[in-house]
Amino acid sequence: QVQLQESGPGLVKPSQTLSLTCTVSGGSITTSYYYWSWIRQPPGKGLEWMGAIAYDGSTYYSPSLKSHTSISRDTSKNQFSLQLSSVTPEDTAVYYCAAAILRATGTFDYWGQGTQVTVSS
Repeated sequence: QVQLQESGPGLVKPSQTLSLTCTVSGGSITTSYYYWSWIRQPPGKGLEWMGAIAYDGSTYYSPSLKSHTSISRDTSKNQFSLQLSSVTPEDTAVYYCAAAILRATGTFDYWGQGTQVTVSS
């Protein structure tokens, strides 16, 4: 059973870079056809897919966030990470990492528990 756990600071100042890491257990992030995504949910709003990194290292981004989003991975630690630059209070949300087989978006097979990130000075 694949398990995911988000980690990172809960408070980020405006204009800074938000950095989160997802640690994966029960499976390798290089296992064929798995796609590892970041998704967020602002307060009172729906889920927003931000981007994904595939088993082969390919990356995919939401067009609306691509200009200030970066997803990377550390295969030695079985982790993948999100960096969101120049954050504003509108980036306040619960951030989730998730995984799906054979697709980067849509429904997800595995989810982390989520981590609250607040952007505030």
